[in-house]
Amino acid sequence: MAKRRVVLTGAAGYVAQRMFTELSARWDLVPIDVRATTRDGKPVPGVVVADLTNPDRNAYRQHFRGADAVIHCGFVSAPDLDATTWQDNGDAKFWAEHTNIALAYNVYRTALEEGVRRVVVASSNHAADYYERLIWTGKMEMVTPDMPHRSDNWYGWAKAAYELLGFVFATGKVEGRKLEIVQWRIGGPRDDDIDQVKPGDIKVMHRALGAYLSRRDQLQQAIRMVEAPDIADEHGVPFLVVYGISGNTHRFWSIANAREKIGYEPEDDSQINFADKIAAIARAAKR
Repeated sequence: MAKRRVVLTGAAGYVAQRMFTELSARWDLVPIDVRATTRDGKPVPGVVVADLTNPDRNAYRQHFRGADAVIHCGFVSAPDLDATTWQDNGDAKFWAEHTNIALAYNVYRTALEEGVRRVVVASSNHAADYYERLIWTGKMEMVTPDMPHRSDNWYGWAKAAYELLGFVFATGKVEGRKLEIVQWRIGGPRDDDIDQVKPGDIKVMHRALGAYLSRRDQLQQAIRMVEAPDIADEHGVPFLVVYGISGNTHRFWSIANAREKIGYEPEDDSQINFADKIAAIARAAKR
């Protein structure tokens, strides 16, 4: 039986590399990026070097042809700005994010035109990050994927725009075919965030623990988001928003729909993984 063909954009980036080896073994992976190596100079096996911000989709559509799905991790960063910074809301950040929205459009449109079934987009928890202000002031306990987008920065605004743009394609309004869309609101895909928490800073610790996404849970989510047979909502629109976190006791984003719609069964919980570090931070708070 032939392997499922899956396009992976931003293949040289951190999120994609975190699951690259396993996805390459499982699927016929088509990695695409604007560079052939990772940031530390490691070559990406089989990478196709292509600029998906190019409005001429004929320049790269052949790489989408025959694919069953796309995982879109591609991202354009503003010069001299960290890729995922949300603190800087100046002109440079706005125009970089504007480009990212056009990039997402090209991916959606090319996938639709080439008969791809599903597109999984690396969105972000920042598509609704304003709600955290309410959480940390005790006015809210949990954010669910069906709540309206809310962000106060260009990074989050762009991620919300990815999602709204994806919904248009999922409705079938574009060229009469529904493109299945999953928006992956990735939390904290790092094992060292807890190390940055100052002793006694319970609030920051809670945030780091709640947002945590282990590598194996990230991999499981990616596979299930591509392979789940049915993601349609109650109105028949194949559109799903999933928070990308582990099964954290400290979570403040809901993963109930991920369990229900794609069968996600997280294997990790930050409270267990980092128990010793949590205890040290908590003890410092009582001194």
